[in-house]
Amino acid sequence: MDLRKLKTLIDLVAESDIAELEVTEGESKVRIVKSGGAPQNQVVMMQPQAAQFPSSAPASAPVAAVPAAPAAAPAAEEIQGHVVKSPMVGTFYRASSPGAAPFVDVGSSVKQGDTLCIIEAMKLLNEIDAEVSGVVKQILVENGQPVEFGQPLFVIG
Repeated sequence: MDLRKLKTLIDLVAESDIAELEVTEGESKVRIVKSGGAPQNQVVMMQPQAAQFPSSAPASAPVAAVPAAPAAAPAAEEIQGHVVKSPMVGTFYRASSPGAAPFVDVGSSVKQGDTLCIIEAMKLLNEIDAEVSGVVKQILVENGQPVEFGQPLFVIG
């Protein structure tokens, strides 16, 4: 499923009275559940071939989502510049392969559309591009670290 379409669906659920939304497109299935107490949504992506993997991934994702949100909020208040946030849950990688040079470092100049990192989700590698041009001021995530939807990744000034 296209990343922009997924973000649109998440925004739709967040801005409406819809409590749960499930969409199937081809072999991909997306389920978005609005939680009652927390302002964040839970997104679970499932594929028929990997039935065991999705059932174990959502079990750990909600546990990590609750502590991650309060920890990220204070950091966002102190940050000056454009914050690039994770569009999905997955594993953050700074380079295209373990031995390769990172896409960007602190101090690197980037143009809109330049690749900043890769987030691996469901065995798919998703390139995350710069939304604005500028200089990378901070990298807020360590290589190989799991990231949540909406978690700040970079600060570009």
